[in-house]
Amino acid sequence: MKKTILLGLSALGLTTSCVSNFGNGYNVDPKSATSALSYGLVSNAERSLVRTVVSANVNTNPLRFYVQYWAATDYPAESRYDLNTRAIPTAFWNALYRDCLRDLREAKATIPTDVTVADANKTNALQVVEVLEIYTWATLVETFGNIPYTDALNFSNSRPKYDDQTVIYNDLIARLDVAIGKFNTSLPSGFGSNDLINPGTTAAATTAQWLKFANALKLRMALVIADVNPTKAKAMAEATVGKLPTSNAEATDLTFNGTFPNTNPLYEDLVRSGRADFVGASFFVNRLKGTAGPTTGVVDPRLDDYFTTATNTSTYVGGVYGSTNVLDDFSQPGTKLRAQTLPGVLMSYAQVELMLAEAVERGFAVTGTAASHYNAGVTASITEWGGTAAEANTYLAQPSVAYATAAGTYKQKIGYQYWLALYNQPTESWTQWRRLDYPQLTAPTTAFSALPVRFVYPVSEQNINGENYTQAAAAIGGDLVTTKLFWDKL
Repeated sequence: MKKTILLGLSALGLTTSCVSNFGNGYNVDPKSATSALSYGLVSNAERSLVRTVVSANVNTNPLRFYVQYWAATDYPAESRYDLNTRAIPTAFWNALYRDCLRDLREAKATIPTDVTVADANKTNALQVVEVLEIYTWATLVETFGNIPYTDALNFSNSRPKYDDQTVIYNDLIARLDVAIGKFNTSLPSGFGSNDLINPGTTAAATTAQWLKFANALKLRMALVIADVNPTKAKAMAEATVGKLPTSNAEATDLTFNGTFPNTNPLYEDLVRSGRADFVGASFFVNRLKGTAGPTTGVVDPRLDDYFTTATNTSTYVGGVYGSTNVLDDFSQPGTKLRAQTLPGVLMSYAQVELMLAEAVERGFAVTGTAASHYNAGVTASITEWGGTAAEANTYLAQPSVAYATAAGTYKQKIGYQYWLALYNQPTESWTQWRRLDYPQLTAPTTAFSALPVRFVYPVSEQNINGENYTQAAAAIGGDLVTTKLFWDKL
């Protein structure tokens, strides 16, 4: 069962007290459950994971600032890369370790004896948990670098050692291959409607979709390591051919049910809070408007979905990144982002197609051409947000957008479209930007540091797990936001 007592991240130590001189039945409620059902743990982990990576709450996830989608109104510190005043690294770290991985680890232990999961489906259920774990671990590595891994999630060890980021990532890849090989698509995944990401009771509605997500995750991880281990990346990417999502309907996402606290976190930050903390950043809005950037002169069909017009001018105008901004003078996040049931996305179909375009350019035999996958990715993004295929075709026909004539290298062309398409996947957008270094983003003059390429470790780690923290910081080249991670070499 999940424990809610936590002392920092790695202080996953549980303190209990007991009265040893009483009988075994002392102070025991016979009506209380002594263990949790696995589906409850998995549902909670899915909810925690998705909410963390898509959140706009600056206490946890300021990445819409970092990739310069949004600017602040009254409180610009987080857009200037102040990570520690609000303890952002601690919140992000705890959400993934404590609220996600801890539940998933407990679910793994529970599934073998859980009577709510049919015996025939237990293997699939364990693979679902494994894939979610791998995604979460990968996110932590891609955010911090070296992290506690082999010693983590152990209540008896409050000071776990940190593992090398490359070693962890390679182990996650190996684990993913094993999980992919164990899925049985003739059987359901085991959690039925309690699976918040792929609900359903048939194999087609559950296991097949989980297997496609697992392969999409494999392609994604292949591209993460492509600049440091191209041979391994090539083999991984080519192994996913014919096994990936093929439409927007097969995106990996969680549709929130619209009843608080199970609403999309953007609704909570943009509507329910009664606050108005965000406007579009001029760098992003101007490129959607076609007044700046590589597609100057072309209005992006996603503009009116991503933002509203400014109240005072009825025009699209972006605020100053890294500064305060008067709300009514600038475009605010669009209506679609304010819906209580807006899905939180882990892997969009647009992302899959753009990854395939990049894979082709890297010489990986994944079928199709870079242009065909690029066109499919851009079209998927536009239609995902309510646009039409005709709008996508018109946009793609513009010389500055068309793959054959757009300016720049493949990393620039595809990187730019990743950035446009991943508007509602801020954690993923930050990773893709760090990989491809495009678009070229610069820190505001008021910034506390250069634009972060990692989060610093939580202060709690320095206080509680100091020796291991010190070793980890030294091993990666310093606990700085400017320290590049093992895969970010170019």
